[in-house]
Amino acid sequence: MTAKAKSRTDPAEQTLLNRELSHLEFHARVLELATDERLPLLERVQFCARFSSNLDEFFQVRVAGLLGQAEAGVTVRSADGLTPQQALARIRERVLDLSAVQSRLWKRELRPALGAEGITVGGIEDLDAKELEKLERRFEREIYPVLTPLAVGPGQPFPYISGLSLSLAIFAEDPDAGEERFARVKIPEALPRFFHLGGRGLYVPLEQIIAHFLPSLFPGVEILERAVFRVTRDADFEVSDDADDLLEAVETQLRRRRFGDVVRVEVSSSASSEMVARLQSGLGADETQVYRVESPLDLSELLELAAIDRPDLKPEPWIPVIPPRLASAQNDFSKIFDEIRRGEVLVHQPYHSYIASFEVFAQAAVRDPSVIAMKTAVYRTSEDSVLVASLIQCAEEGKQSVCLVELKARFDELRNIEWSRELEQAGVHVAYGFPDLKIHAKMTLIVRREGDALRRYAHIGTGNYHAATARLYEDLGIFTADEDITADVADLFNYITGFGRPQKFRKLLVAPFTLRSGLVDEIRAVAAAASAGKHARIRLKLNHLVDPKIVDELYAASQAGARIDIIARSTCALRPGVEGVSENIHVRSIVGRFLEHSRVYSFEADERVATYIGSPDLMQRNLDHRIEVLVPVENARVRAEVHAILDSALADDTNAWILMPSGDWERAVPAKPEKPHSHHETMMRRALKRARRGARDRRAG
Repeated sequence: MTAKAKSRTDPAEQTLLNRELSHLEFHARVLELATDERLPLLERVQFCARFSSNLDEFFQVRVAGLLGQAEAGVTVRSADGLTPQQALARIRERVLDLSAVQSRLWKRELRPALGAEGITVGGIEDLDAKELEKLERRFEREIYPVLTPLAVGPGQPFPYISGLSLSLAIFAEDPDAGEERFARVKIPEALPRFFHLGGRGLYVPLEQIIAHFLPSLFPGVEILERAVFRVTRDADFEVSDDADDLLEAVETQLRRRRFGDVVRVEVSSSASSEMVARLQSGLGADETQVYRVESPLDLSELLELAAIDRPDLKPEPWIPVIPPRLASAQNDFSKIFDEIRRGEVLVHQPYHSYIASFEVFAQAAVRDPSVIAMKTAVYRTSEDSVLVASLIQCAEEGKQSVCLVELKARFDELRNIEWSRELEQAGVHVAYGFPDLKIHAKMTLIVRREGDALRRYAHIGTGNYHAATARLYEDLGIFTADEDITADVADLFNYITGFGRPQKFRKLLVAPFTLRSGLVDEIRAVAAAASAGKHARIRLKLNHLVDPKIVDELYAASQAGARIDIIARSTCALRPGVEGVSENIHVRSIVGRFLEHSRVYSFEADERVATYIGSPDLMQRNLDHRIEVLVPVENARVRAEVHAILDSALADDTNAWILMPSGDWERAVPAKPEKPHSHHETMMRRALKRARRGARDRRAG
């Protein structure tokens, strides 16, 4: 920081935003898209569902962490000045507001609009006599056999309620004994949430069907009240730094997760105060954890309706194109190595096909007899992963096959444990990393015998090796045969699987070793150029920016005169536009059809340009407590492609929100309403145009 720079810690300056509240505002932007009447109806329904699922994870992790601090009596303020108790109070207030918006949106706009299109979400009262008779038969055949009523009373304690499961809470009375009891019926998770009844497009929520037929579960008693409720539990966990067996430690924590503390209780707004009190008592929740909901609970399951085959109510499907430079490798996988030797290859998902790029690379390791080894680091992957299959096939063919598995990938721990055991049984060398360091780097190394020498090829990316999310997540990846970069990747693999510590990395910035210091050096170089009156610009594209020390460095660069543009999809603790601190910093978020996920770091100091892509966000955990990698983009052509992506993202005025100095987000308004710029649409057109041009060139050649 320069001598003149104002620090974020100056008492008069409130220059940091609360991390959790900032993250919550990302979910608000997702919900705002569900209100956008310019979007196709089922896409709006999908955004409405995503808001609910995002909010679930927010409570499971972020709110759970704050509650743990509050219950432990922690009063230390976070970097933005809030205590855990104050942050929780603000979160509750905002969630109540957003939930009310979602309920009104569903009841007043989305549900009526669906009905107008022949997709009616109704209730039992909407059925005629014949339909009700058919429903009763379906209930007896498909639903009743999997229901289990659990009453509470002498010898029958309040039942355990699993996290995120939907339930009916019931007050029932035995008219003969005059005894009133509480009972719970779980809504089966294996059944559709919305039952399609009849041929007129009517869908009835499962909980309403079960509620209607409750007398068959409680014969001879009177149902006094029924209410839908749902519990969210703490789903985060920590593994001890000195765990001897990481696999066993993670499995133990997974079993404990099922019984995590209650962090939220959602209850239908019609529930009586007596019912809410009974739920609070049984679940051990206080009133600040109870959320009354006007709409049906768990609208994340609206994804069932969004999946209905109505292309007229959805955006035109996007089919990823084959990267032009990899077209020749589609029929002969080994040609991908020829293309990489010619120069770095950049792929941009979901605009470029993951199948036609990375999966070709993985399959080439199997089919090319010149390949002798394959190593990869996996954080998350799909169930039908070509990468996993390739690792197994390599091992079976006697090629060295190594996989670094991150067992602590949140909510994917069980899946990672299952397929890592499958890999071990097939003879793949599996390493689980370290208890105190998550392996978050996305990298794959292939070693190939070429003549009398060995050559290494690497893929380094910003996204997980996951075929399903590659169609939805925006990510970048580079294939390279650069000797320094591939040597760095090899050294990093050896560090994770072995015992020694890397002495020096040639080109990569690697956490927790050189990443933080390398980024600070780049920011300061730009600041120095600005102070000297030279061209100085920083452009960052990431998911999260919350590290206070990096924020300080960016503030100092801004005060030196550098132009700083930040595209932060989710969380940004930096407050732009504060006089004397951050006038030259501009922050935006793009939320739309695809989930912005790539991380790009670009620094321009006079005539020097340094651009990186990779796995880390600017958070303390990424910079100091994970294995993360940034790879420099040194090829001028590839760097120009990356910069063109940044240019387009910064020009978006359709799906962009601008962060104000107040901390509020305002949606961008097109400067030319007749010609708005959509980053996602632009990237699709660009990819399609280049693919067609490449096809013409190949035919002409």
